[in-house]
Amino acid sequence: MKKLKNEKELIKKAIAEGVKYGEERGAVVFEPGDSADLKIEYIYRLLVHDKVIPPMPEEQVSQQSMRHRLAIWASHL
Repeated sequence: MKKLKNEKELIKKAIAEGVKYGEERGAVVFEPGDSADLKIEYIYRLLVHDKVIPPMPEEQVSQQSMRHRLAIWASHL
């Protein structure tokens, strides 16, 4: 998996947009103390469930791969 040029900024954007998406949909309410890793996993699984992004095979799902997939999603927003 090739790292994106500005992946850190895209991950921040993906978390912000994903939190907004999940809360507007009424699926989740994130607490201020929730970790970025927890948010990334929840946002990834929510977007896969809603068929916004394609799923990865379960054995390939890791924190790094979810971050990368969300960064790609954020780059298209």
